[in-house]
Amino acid sequence: MGYNNAEDDQRTTKQKAIDDWLPVTASRTAKWWYSAFHNVTAMVGAGVLSLPYAMSELGWGPGVAILIISWVVTLYTLWQMVEMHEMKPGCRLDRYHELGQFAFGEKLGLWIVVPLQLVVDVGTDIVYMVTGGKSLQKVHHLLCKEPCKDIRLSYFIMIFASSHFILAQMPNFNSISIVSLAAAVMSICYSTIAWGTALHKGIQPNVNYGYKASTKTGVFFNFLSALGDVAFAYAGHNVVLEIQATIPSTPEKPSKKPMWKGVVVAYIVVAICYFPVAIIGYWMFGNSVEDNILMSLHKPAWLVAAANLFVVIHVVGGYQIFAMPVYDMLETMLVKKMDFKPSLILRVVTRSLYVAFTMAVAICIPFFGGLLGFFGGFALAPTTYFLPCIMWLAIVKPKRFSLSWIVNWICILLGVMIMVLATVGALRNIILQWQTYKFFS
Repeated sequence: MGYNNAEDDQRTTKQKAIDDWLPVTASRTAKWWYSAFHNVTAMVGAGVLSLPYAMSELGWGPGVAILIISWVVTLYTLWQMVEMHEMKPGCRLDRYHELGQFAFGEKLGLWIVVPLQLVVDVGTDIVYMVTGGKSLQKVHHLLCKEPCKDIRLSYFIMIFASSHFILAQMPNFNSISIVSLAAAVMSICYSTIAWGTALHKGIQPNVNYGYKASTKTGVFFNFLSALGDVAFAYAGHNVVLEIQATIPSTPEKPSKKPMWKGVVVAYIVVAICYFPVAIIGYWMFGNSVEDNILMSLHKPAWLVAAANLFVVIHVVGGYQIFAMPVYDMLETMLVKKMDFKPSLILRVVTRSLYVAFTMAVAICIPFFGGLLGFFGGFALAPTTYFLPCIMWLAIVKPKRFSLSWIVNWICILLGVMIMVLATVGALRNIILQWQTYKFFS
């Protein structure tokens, strides 16, 4: 935890040295624009490419409504988290689980938050491994002229992972700010290419806006899975406190002001990326759109290849943003609980093993659409849609039946519905894909 006043700080010299070494608390020199591009990088990622596909399973009315409601609800819950960062007197809650401990108690807070946050962060990194590999494969397919040998997706995932063995050694959030900025710019570029190229191609012959599934059961479960896809698209909450921890804070100038400024800018960018991609992509391709819209675009080859390269650059940055809290948890456990000495060797070994793990899982189960829905429903819906609201009710204690109380309970009920329904739908899709999948293909 961080402290706003020197007199509040009761840590020993050893504890201060450890906190200065850990990735989340090592550097507190970030400006408001760091918050903006870190949040864009965390939010706009693999999820935006699946939105047209989600629209095809939701339909026009429900699809547009769910997109707008999700944007509003998640902006509200993000505001809550930014506000709660410094609600503990004289102390900064630098990590999501620290906020959970403040709201629910030391032990219960850990058990509620840490498993969910780990599933989100590790799950997102696995999906990004798959996305990076598939995008590299698409570039190879578009630019490699005949005769051209097909290369397994597994190899492209390994190529993508190789960059992370190096980038993983960057010590903290501020040290990856250039990578994150490049990733944020790339997200705007490939989103614009996605909807711009789709618009240029025009409405496809025999376009069909009906549901793809031929049975009512299939339509129902696909609808549920699509809820998870939308939830996955709003993933930034899982790293927002860790990002805010990098901004300096005093009682006179609390970090929530520059942080919120950055969040608002990020959410405007999110809207500019999400809504055109989702609506135009579905409008042009109907229910024949791929679960990654860039896979539906073939010409001009150079532009689609460029978009896929931009995706690769973006998910390189996105992977590191989501990996940083995991590095922090692992290194905190090793140094504080197991008494390892903070060192470069410890960092290299720990982080390299993590990268290798996410790469191995991605190679084994590259179910892009199914993974999005599952992680979106099972873990992202709680941490994004309703856990901040429960914490707000526990910490702020708004008056019963006041506007704040009613709004929070509506968000909680909505989030719980998405969590349960999307997880069920996505699990069914994964089981169906598993039946026809060959390992290491």
